[in-house]
Amino acid sequence: MAHALPRYQLVGLDCPDPLALANFYSQLTGLSVEPLGDFAPEDVEWIELDNGNQPNIAFQKVDNYVAPTWPEGPVPQQLHLDFIVDDLDAGEQHVLSIGATKHDVQPGTTFRVYLDPVGHPFCLVLNGD
Repeated sequence: MAHALPRYQLVGLDCPDPLALANFYSQLTGLSVEPLGDFAPEDVEWIELDNGNQPNIAFQKVDNYVAPTWPEGPVPQQLHLDFIVDDLDAGEQHVLSIGATKHDVQPGTTFRVYLDPVGHPFCLVLNGD
């Protein structure tokens, strides 16, 4: 039977180099990057992480990509990703070691804001379970 309602599939992030950003998020999440197939790395315009049949993250090449200027500025955030962690300090150590930058603005105590290598904001959120 067909589903009547749309189902969430993925979020796509604009970026200058889809494979490089996919590799960053692969290291962040432990998910693998989908195979390149017949594409050379420099020819990749769209690539996804392999999350089985679960919602996914995709990366799309934009030639004139401009990073968001969160929390203020001429280029709004537009979206951000949250990742749950059991320990904010350990999570921070991990994301910084793979190329994230901790944002100067930290508006809460149960989450921390970072920027991926091309400037997309994302948060590590303390597991509330």
